[in-house]
Amino acid sequence: MNPDGYLPFTRPDIDEETIRGVAEVLRSGWITSGPQVKAFEAQLSAYFGDRPVRAFNSGTCTMEIALRIAGVGPGDEVITTPLSWVATSNVVLQVGARPVFVDIDPVTRNIDLERVEAAVTSATRAIIPVDLAGLPVDRDRLHALARQHRLRVVEDSAQSFGSHWRGRRIGSFGDFVSFSFHPCKNITSIEGGCLVLNTEQEARLAEQYRLQGVVRTGFDGMEVEVVGGKFNLTDVAARVGLGQLARLGEFNARRRELARAYFAALGTPGLRALGLRLPVADFEQTNWHMFQVILPEERLGVTRAEVMAQLHAAGIGSGVHYPAIHRFAVYRRLGWRDGDFPHAEYAGRNMLTLPLFPAMRRSDVERVATTLSEILQRNLKP
Repeated sequence: MNPDGYLPFTRPDIDEETIRGVAEVLRSGWITSGPQVKAFEAQLSAYFGDRPVRAFNSGTCTMEIALRIAGVGPGDEVITTPLSWVATSNVVLQVGARPVFVDIDPVTRNIDLERVEAAVTSATRAIIPVDLAGLPVDRDRLHALARQHRLRVVEDSAQSFGSHWRGRRIGSFGDFVSFSFHPCKNITSIEGGCLVLNTEQEARLAEQYRLQGVVRTGFDGMEVEVVGGKFNLTDVAARVGLGQLARLGEFNARRRELARAYFAALGTPGLRALGLRLPVADFEQTNWHMFQVILPEERLGVTRAEVMAQLHAAGIGSGVHYPAIHRFAVYRRLGWRDGDFPHAEYAGRNMLTLPLFPAMRRSDVERVATTLSEILQRNLKP
């Protein structure tokens, strides 16, 4: 074990006030969806400029529900990126539609909007872009393309809570916008997510899909108009979310500081000469959900897994976000093959997520950078 202790790639920061608040919720006897969920939704709505917001138990079901509200189903196609958590495309399969992948831009690592146009067919009904690591997809081009082809947009903004596009908060404009509050995200509700909608009518339908399609009236009236699921957020989780939301500005400011430290430590001439690729240095719009480098595959005599093992041995955690989705067996059975999306495949093989969370110190960043540099140097091909 490293004398400085093990450094995970991420760790949530839950303050004592929030912990006390959770205890109060537990003592109240109302621990499932109730007043805390309503309070959380109200604060989220205010944060997004008073748009309708509904909270859920994940940032996955939010996308599925958005697709259902948009009427996407069997026979339809949804364009998305192959470089994301597999949930992004799984939700398309869940509603009976077909995901259509488009390769990434190798610089931003987001879906290449230049290529999207060629993927639109008469069956295309929606686009699901992903803000990888919190870097926003070009919203101007995205929404212009959607308007041109009359497509709905379900923004997978799971990673970009607190990011901006040209001065506007992600989620405060656009079509459907889905966020995740998983423990690895910039704020957490333990498990959970929210969906930003366009109208109160859509919000009411989202509520129906959230809890078995049930509509209640009076003391004993109940009707089921659509087939829903069990996607409601608990008051315990919502209380954690309320405490986290209050600290979002603090968290994201610290992430920016740490990202700047990474650029200073990893942007040395020696590492640049090795071919280590850093993310886009965007300090105005990105929330720095993750700091991801792309390893120089052509120069190394070891795999990414071996680099990760050596980091682990030095007391440093790391992550993979993400393997290219179309290479999974489920998607191979749909006809996708190796070589279909070379940029996403290269990133999927070589992208490495380094530790980044608010409680880290600058010395932690320097330790990671020094250790990674030493590993790369000693594992160069002869």
